[in-house]
Amino acid sequence: MPDPNTRFTVKLAETPAELRAAQALRYDVFVRELGAGGAMVDHEAGLEIDRFDPFFDHLVAIDDATGVTIGVYRLLRDDQARAAGQFYSEDEYDLSVLRASGRRLLELGRSCLHAEYRGGVAMFHIWQALSRYVDDHGIDVLFGVASFHGTDAQALAGPLALLHHRHLAPPDIRVRSRVFQPMDLVAEAQLDRRRAMIQTPALIKAYLRMGGFVGEGAYIDHSFNTTDVCLILDTARMNPRQRRIYSGDTET
Repeated sequence: MPDPNTRFTVKLAETPAELRAAQALRYDVFVRELGAGGAMVDHEAGLEIDRFDPFFDHLVAIDDATGVTIGVYRLLRDDQARAAGQFYSEDEYDLSVLRASGRRLLELGRSCLHAEYRGGVAMFHIWQALSRYVDDHGIDVLFGVASFHGTDAQALAGPLALLHHRHLAPPDIRVRSRVFQPMDLVAEAQLDRRRAMIQTPALIKAYLRMGGFVGEGAYIDHSFNTTDVCLILDTARMNPRQRRIYSGDTET
């Protein structure tokens, strides 16, 4: 288990070396561990890269004792998306309803932790830094794709159905998959909710605890060997308890 006394620095990557460290961690997690690929992945150097990297801010968590980058979160504001020509997840989801809202948007992606630090406090520190970033930039809506491992939707029928029946986004923020994979694969009355929640990745469950929603339909990403859902967190809809979880405030 991770040492609860480990101290971390969480910051935006500022140098080419810091960005390479983030891309190396992404390679370890997404390529080596989960079997992902991509046109720009550098297998020789061990770096997971894509064309959007220059436009994103890269939030990195560093173990102060070792100097090793152990956590990454990629952040793209709507002004950065305009420079990039689109949001990353726009290839998978129709984001028209968010774009038309006139609200400040932030896309999140490539969230990962070094295997040795999972289940500890590292993600807590990353969420705290993300909360400060959102406040600094006046963000209203956070969103991004999160993944189930594998591309067999039937094997994921329970958790996908749970998300559809219990956590579907309201119409004003309900994005829709472009290559539509239905999520209501099990009737709500027949759903084993406990088993479905156990099958749901920790990152998705974290968003749900904070009041997050999912878009309509999943997207099968064969290049990344994942089944993706689009998560949406509307800060205006969060209740006080959810805000405390999101901001890292443990006081009641």
